[in-house]
Amino acid sequence: MTTTTFKHLGISDSILQVCKEEKFIHPTEIQEKSIPYVIKGKDVIAQAATGSGKTLAFASGIIQKTVRGKGIQALVVTPTRELAHQVADMITSLSKYKPLRISSIYGGVSINPQFRELSKADIVIGTPGRLIDHIERGTINLRHIKILVLDECDRLLDMGFLPDVEKIISHLPKNRQTLLYSATISYDVSQIAQKYMTNPIEVGAKSFVDPRKLHQYYYGPVSNSLKFSLLVHLLNQHNGNGMSMIFCNTRRNADSVGKNLHLSGIKATVLHGGYSQQERSKRLNGFHSRRVKILVATDVAARGLDIQGVSYIYNYDLPNNFKQYIHRIGRTARAGKSGKAITLVAQRDGENFFHLFRDNRTNIRKAAIPYIKKIPFKNSERSGSRVRKREFQNRKKDYSKPKFSRYSI
Repeated sequence: MTTTTFKHLGISDSILQVCKEEKFIHPTEIQEKSIPYVIKGKDVIAQAATGSGKTLAFASGIIQKTVRGKGIQALVVTPTRELAHQVADMITSLSKYKPLRISSIYGGVSINPQFRELSKADIVIGTPGRLIDHIERGTINLRHIKILVLDECDRLLDMGFLPDVEKIISHLPKNRQTLLYSATISYDVSQIAQKYMTNPIEVGAKSFVDPRKLHQYYYGPVSNSLKFSLLVHLLNQHNGNGMSMIFCNTRRNADSVGKNLHLSGIKATVLHGGYSQQERSKRLNGFHSRRVKILVATDVAARGLDIQGVSYIYNYDLPNNFKQYIHRIGRTARAGKSGKAITLVAQRDGENFFHLFRDNRTNIRKAAIPYIKKIPFKNSERSGSRVRKREFQNRKKDYSKPKFSRYSI
């Protein structure tokens, strides 16, 4: 562990006091490498995974340079509502001794209260769709922006938000500091940096996941009808020891798995974009507080969430690509703790599983399939029908639109 302290990084006394109270003693690698440049006003490209402490890294510069009552001076763009809410909470906590007006704006909630918030805000954290909505309505003033942060930039671009991000940037002053935080530095991320940043400093941190403590297994192939039964068997084996995240590729599958776990006597909560923001927050808080130890989620709903203490990751549905697989399993084996990533392979998944790992080196091992008692599985037809109908209507309206409606994010 580093012997550097936050005081050595040039952080203001008001933030140091909060760090002391929260027992943040030594900065993480990405904090140590990026904070000095952030405070000096440099443009920074920081490669850092979720959970590596990046929010404190850019928040320290934002808080120190923001003056209350001088308009919106800092803008943080995030890919999802949950991350926007999470970042806003962190900045609010860190600015405890320098009170600032912080507003988080996203879709899925009424826009009217946001008009009043934005008229008084010093710092805004928002998702692209809702930010564009306010820009088009003329209800947000971005002329005084000193700092722009693109948080989880690779995911912003993966979700099809490049046009929105560029439109937002076009309304900002050219004389500003730009901070880009991303788990991966893809070609598209590099292009954004080249186009909109000035002599950026590049820093990176090693994976927050300890590969020596991450154990990867796959079970299968099992018959399609036994896949859920295998999941229940493994969950019962763990008997509530540690927290688990189960990843599904669609809302319908997430609903079906959650419903059938409940019918099997296993307490779990489901998180996906089909729920209202209030309901999503409620479900996420239940998992954060450990009232519920199993979270069934889609990748979109789980993007960017920093959830501590996850011991098991289950790929109930195979990820679409290896990058997505890495994002999923990176939520366990953190901060020196062990974790298991378990992929369930049904017979229909066999070819996709082969292609997923064929050209990618990983230490995944085959696990012996236990004796499984078959459990009936009921599909969530009603939920799935609504989703399919909505998706069909969206495609019918405009094939050129991104998969994710900007006004719902």
